[in-house]
Amino acid sequence: MQRWFSALVLLLAAAKLPAAEGELAAALARIRAVQPLGAGHREAVAAAKVAAAAPASELPQILAAMDGANPIAENWLRGAAEAVAQRGSKQLPALALESFLADTKHSPRGRRLAYELIAAVDATAESRLIPTLLDDPSLELRRDAVAQVLTAAANAEGKAALPLFAKALHHARDLDQIKTASVKLKELGSPGDLPRHMGYVMQWQLIGPFDNVEDAGWDVPYPPEAAVDLQAAHPGQKGPVKWITHATSDEYGLVDLTKALDKHKGAVTYAFVEFVADREQPCELRLTSPNANKIWLNGKLLQANHVYHANDPLDQYTARGTLRKGPNAILLKVCQNEQEDDWAQKWEFRLRVCDAIGTAILAANRPERISAFGVQGAGK
Repeated sequence: MQRWFSALVLLLAAAKLPAAEGELAAALARIRAVQPLGAGHREAVAAAKVAAAAPASELPQILAAMDGANPIAENWLRGAAEAVAQRGSKQLPALALESFLADTKHSPRGRRLAYELIAAVDATAESRLIPTLLDDPSLELRRDAVAQVLTAAANAEGKAALPLFAKALHHARDLDQIKTASVKLKELGSPGDLPRHMGYVMQWQLIGPFDNVEDAGWDVPYPPEAAVDLQAAHPGQKGPVKWITHATSDEYGLVDLTKALDKHKGAVTYAFVEFVADREQPCELRLTSPNANKIWLNGKLLQANHVYHANDPLDQYTARGTLRKGPNAILLKVCQNEQEDDWAQKWEFRLRVCDAIGTAILAANRPERISAFGVQGAGK
């Protein structure tokens, strides 16, 4: 891919004739129309040559064409923009590019490229611009800003580092930066509320086990899938089962079902939480589990992952939905099979609610903090 992209930039850099008025807009539209499996490729090649021949003053228009474009079209547009920049590096419209960067409505990749073009000709760009991007919706730009704060914190002496690490944690969205800031805050004696920062659900209603011998329970709609009645008891794998309240104090929201419900094999459990949202908004339910699982939001199945004993990195699965204002029902089905190997014993999950870049969405009825000593207070 890198070799192909470099060749594309060289090809476009060879373009000589400037685009006529109106021709550039038409060319950008043809590039945006390129699709996977070669659809629109021939038209895009000709259009990219036109875009690459545009004057440097048109760079913001080329970058704006990346807004809402598919990844293939984005790559074509990036190649055209870089070709224009290489040819007209001494005439880059720095102020216009900075205005483009400042407008967060533009695509993250387009804004990132705008910053790179500015930085290539302005040695002050990193120190001037990056610190202003701590709350940026572009994860790449935000990451650079958080990295600067982490560096300053690492160079600070003693307690002077504490507010800097706290600032870095507050703004961090990438997991490695979150972990770095969190560990340092612990070392300084001021641990942050990591579950709250990441949006982990810490208190659940659990019911199980239901039968899943030979994977038979995966497709069985046990009663919680029809309706959640927290007062009800249902026939389970080994007798009647009823809902129990379970709170985890794990800083990454881990719910160990073996500890909560005892060890069971070939079993299904359900986890439920009523999540009260202060407004309607899109959300991501980011689930981690080594077990087969299904995710519902307000009765709608968002995702089904029929995989047993997978690796379970944080944010393993992402289910996208919309929270409505007021109560929302989040329901999980977590299935364990009968394998007896040591590595097949985990029966667990963790789930966080956040936006598209990982900013926590906190329920209005969220317990303020859950520790090994239980729930402490309540609040948003």
